[in-house]
Amino acid sequence: MKPFVTLQGRRALITGGTLGAGAATVALFQELGARVLTTARTRPADFPSDAFVEADLTTEQGVQAVVEAVHQKLGGLDILVNVLGGSSAPSGGFAALGDAEWDKEFALNFYPAVRLDRALIPGMVAQGSGVVIHVTSIQNRLPLPEATTAYASAKAALNTYSKSISKEVSPKGVRVVRVSPGWIASPGSNGLALRIAQEAGIGYDEAVQVIMKSLGGIPLGRPADPKEVADLIAFLASDRATSITGSEHVIDGGTVPTA
Repeated sequence: MKPFVTLQGRRALITGGTLGAGAATVALFQELGARVLTTARTRPADFPSDAFVEADLTTEQGVQAVVEAVHQKLGGLDILVNVLGGSSAPSGGFAALGDAEWDKEFALNFYPAVRLDRALIPGMVAQGSGVVIHVTSIQNRLPLPEATTAYASAKAALNTYSKSISKEVSPKGVRVVRVSPGWIASPGSNGLALRIAQEAGIGYDEAVQVIMKSLGGIPLGRPADPKEVADLIAFLASDRATSITGSEHVIDGGTVPTA
């Protein structure tokens, strides 16, 4: 029986593919038959070198290294998934954010996607097909003022940018979609709970409740699993979603209180 979703033979680049939703997406794409290249600053010891590019995507040089690897190792691209993102900004509201913090948040959460798109989408346009998936965040519409103003702003910029380029390249055969997770149970989000616990002098479980409360609660009662986010990304990248472009797909357990 033919599987419901397959990515057999597709050439895919997945950024931020060593942790959390990124790692889950790499594993699922490989399971579905894609030829996958991923990237991070450091290659894990158990990750095959032929499927990995060690690069810092917050720099133009790092992006160029990844682009060259795509051409050398894959010979082109069918699917680009920008998962890379995160935040190291301090808590304390907007007054705690200097120019350096703002620069870091945009350097990680916005510019890598823009630069990779600029380098790789033209090849998709030339072949008349391709899929670009930008992983944003529900914080583009539900920012947390105490700690994520700069991160949320960068993701909002990515959201608007994605919508704009979808209008430009969809008529040329390249779909552009957004996946906006809420809280994901991954090392990154667990790290946030640990940081909150340390800064506030409370226990880890209490810190988890602080996050849940700051989000206004999660009706589903739990954060998303990285594999659930990967499932959504794989569907959107597949031929099952060929009429889906320019849209945002939220996976947040019902966190955002409006439609």
